[in-house]
Amino acid sequence: MHPTTYTLFLSLFPILTSFGQQSSIHKLSLLSQPVPTDSALIFGPEIISTADFEFAITFDPDIDELFFTRRKPDADNEIFTMQMVNGKWNEPTPVFFKANEGWDFEPHIDPSGNRLYFGSTRPLPDTSSGRGLRQWYCERKDDIWSSPTPLEKPFLDRSVIMYLTAAENGNLYFTTGEKGDKPEDWVIYWATPDNDHYGEIIRMDSAINGQGTWIAHSYIAPDESYLLYDFKSESGYGKSDIYISFRQNGTWTKPYNLGAKVNTPQTEMCASVSPDGQFLFFHRGGANEDEGNIYWIAFEPLREEVLSTIESKD
Repeated sequence: MHPTTYTLFLSLFPILTSFGQQSSIHKLSLLSQPVPTDSALIFGPEIISTADFEFAITFDPDIDELFFTRRKPDADNEIFTMQMVNGKWNEPTPVFFKANEGWDFEPHIDPSGNRLYFGSTRPLPDTSSGRGLRQWYCERKDDIWSSPTPLEKPFLDRSVIMYLTAAENGNLYFTTGEKGDKPEDWVIYWATPDNDHYGEIIRMDSAINGQGTWIAHSYIAPDESYLLYDFKSESGYGKSDIYISFRQNGTWTKPYNLGAKVNTPQTEMCASVSPDGQFLFFHRGGANEDEGNIYWIAFEPLREEVLSTIESKD
């Protein structure tokens, strides 16, 4: 091979090999450039991340539809959506099921892509349960989302259920608290399905819930191999940091801080991972509570770095 040709081949090799990777990388790059590696970058500047307050993003398995939360100054939380049509992403628009009374936030598409969960303060059909922040869901059939339905008991028995995410087996992870708990005392709970219904809501043990305050926003890996969540700790970087815990031999490890590539003196929260496992998404906010954006960073190097730290201590 001629040296000039060989040099050209080397320069094109990363591009050529990228075509053999999952097409979702290219879909996301249409929304945000450059694609991050070891530094967190704002995701979708001026499209998704604007001068408003954006957080909690989720994608369908093919990464051609997404939902996220936006809050304008002096306004309520609202869910926006975007779809890829003919190879292009359309503009963010409010979801069709926008609450007429109350507000909606923190959407999550389950690993099957057929159920969209979200939190809402809208009134329940049965008013006997009282008002609160409940979880609702839409189901997809023939690429059409249904109208929302409130998640049934035992979830209706809690006045607050926040940031619910689902594993492939249907297990649900979320933030809630016992009656009388202050918000800073809410922690992570989970529930497992039994014949299409859910039984007892179970508080996760101290390995997950015993390390700080404002413990919230749990994202469960589809195979339940790890759990991402955020909390405030005196040993952290700032107001709230994102941590990861791994499920090993049936038990959860202590949470490990994702480090300075993700966490800063600001607030980091509401982690999620793209369906292909390539990217970590999270919110980072400043001193002004009406400002904050969604960031993204390559996830696998972060995960491997923490795992190597754990293995080196064994």
